[in-house]
Amino acid sequence: MNVILLSPEDLLADNRACIKNPRQLEHIKQVHGAAMGDQLKVGLIDGNLGSGLITAFNDDSIFLDVDLQQPPPPALPLTLVLGLPRPKMMRRILQTVATLGVKQLHLINSYRVEKSYWQTPFLEAKSIHAQLILGLEQGCDTQLPEVHLHKRFKPFVEDELPAIIADTRALVAHPYTETACPCQIDYSLTLAVGPEGGFIPYEIDLLKKCGFDAVHLGERIMRVETAVPYLLGRLF
Repeated sequence: MNVILLSPEDLLADNRACIKNPRQLEHIKQVHGAAMGDQLKVGLIDGNLGSGLITAFNDDSIFLDVDLQQPPPPALPLTLVLGLPRPKMMRRILQTVATLGVKQLHLINSYRVEKSYWQTPFLEAKSIHAQLILGLEQGCDTQLPEVHLHKRFKPFVEDELPAIIADTRALVAHPYTETACPCQIDYSLTLAVGPEGGFIPYEIDLLKKCGFDAVHLGERIMRVETAVPYLLGRLF
């Protein structure tokens, strides 16, 4: 936890806050070893970053005088379209995309996505929010990503994706193409990454018809949780 994120409910006034979240309290006490008069790095969800001076320290709450003047780091100019990962990978990927500055994430169905994946409790709004917060805390960011769920591949690609990719370059990661993924780009991008095993040929063809170019990452085949941060690091 590199920044303590405050929710609007934590604010007592513009410059005063009270933290009661048990997870945050334990971290501040056990990891930071904080005490009265210490300064913490804090931020307001969907607001600014800044500092918080501990003015009262109890077992079940910490009171802070806060000064939130610093804007959060800029978002990546990226929309990520991702084949729904296996549930046990979901939490790590949500944290990763939040840490790296992705603000638009579309989780989509695909032939290789098992139907049972859509039933996981990790897709509940409360669970998604919790993982995004962990990622923002790690990356010292405050701006929550928007996560959209699409359970039908073809209707999404044909009816919704054209508007999403408008005014961006659209790339799909695919190992069986001759074009290498670009590096250090300076334009807005929509990036599609398949589930474990990748998109099937029919899906790649449909994405190409929508306006996507297929690019590869080299000879190595990566897991989704490895490919996503690798791609973002290479591109940006």
